[in-house]
Amino acid sequence: MKRRFRLTLALAALTALPLAALGHGSEDHAKSPNASISTDEHAFGVEGNPKRAARTISMSMDDSMHYSQSEIRVKQGETVTFVISNKGKLMHELVIGTDAELKKHAELMRNNPTMEHDEPYMAHVKPGGTERMTWRFTKSGTFLYGCLVAGHFEAGMKGRIVVAMEPTPTDRLVIAAADTAKSEGEIRKVDSATRKITIKHGELKNLDMPAMTMVFQVKDPAMIEQVKPGDKVIFRADKIDGAFTVMEIEVK
Repeated sequence: MKRRFRLTLALAALTALPLAALGHGSEDHAKSPNASISTDEHAFGVEGNPKRAARTISMSMDDSMHYSQSEIRVKQGETVTFVISNKGKLMHELVIGTDAELKKHAELMRNNPTMEHDEPYMAHVKPGGTERMTWRFTKSGTFLYGCLVAGHFEAGMKGRIVVAMEPTPTDRLVIAAADTAKSEGEIRKVDSATRKITIKHGELKNLDMPAMTMVFQVKDPAMIEQVKPGDKVIFRADKIDGAFTVMEIEVK
């Protein structure tokens, strides 16, 4: 009886093999902890060492064909570990690449849905599963990530990665100077008609102005829509054509 039971299990396992061997999007491909790290350079970077990751970005995806984040910003040279969870009932993945590469790959998968891939810039995640992927962004630019399971990319399952260029020493000086020109304040009044905002602020060192409440013009009319009375803000002002003007502003 036991022999017949073992034989039944063995036949069941052999029967299941072709299903597990189906291609793209049919099974998760967790990277073995003992696997070597690839040194192959791509237009969007190179595989990263998880031990050297500067930060971890958690993302989820589901059957609505969306990721929990539509845009990710990183610095050139930064190594990031992505923790990607699939909350749907379908197989999903996250594949990093250029716009042209992902479109070409998506078309390839439509024509060959059982084709298998296993690259370090791909995370195939089964329903309810979680995978990790570490990538080092060695080049600046705007890249994409998407799900290339047949039909998913075309349905809008994609996002973008903006890699900011590493600033030069001169850039760092400019950035530092801009930071010292910023001040904290509180929005007291917003006048959309005249495109002016009233801010109670601290010392404006770059303008040699003491702390007080002032009315400012704005460089960009869109700034008016970003703030409301009572908001605590960090801003930079300058004197443009004789008028005190807010050049940058963000709500704390």
